[in-house]
Amino acid sequence: MTIDFSLSFDRHFAKLSKAQKQLVKDALELFSEDPFHDTLRNHPLTGQWARYRSISADSDLRLHYQSISAEVVLFVAVGSHGQLYK
Repeated sequence: MTIDFSLSFDRHFAKLSKAQKQLVKDALELFSEDPFHDTLRNHPLTGQWARYRSISADSDLRLHYQSISAEVVLFVAVGSHGQLYK
C-alpha cells in the first residue's frame, strides 16, 4: 500500500507537538500493516467528509484519509476531534 499526504495534512502535522507527531507516526505505521486494526478505530465519515474515512492516533487525535485506488490512500487532515469536526 502506498500512503500519500496532502499539503494540508503536512501543514497541520507540522503544527502538532512532538508527542502528537509520534502518535501520528505510530498510527500510520500500524495503518500500513493493518488499516482496520481495532486500535485505529477506522470508520467512514459523513456530512462534508462523506467521501473519507478516519483513524485515531489517540483518544482525541484523528487522521482523515481517502482511498484513491486499491493500493493508494491519501491522508488529507490531522487534528483533534474539535478541530476537524467544526
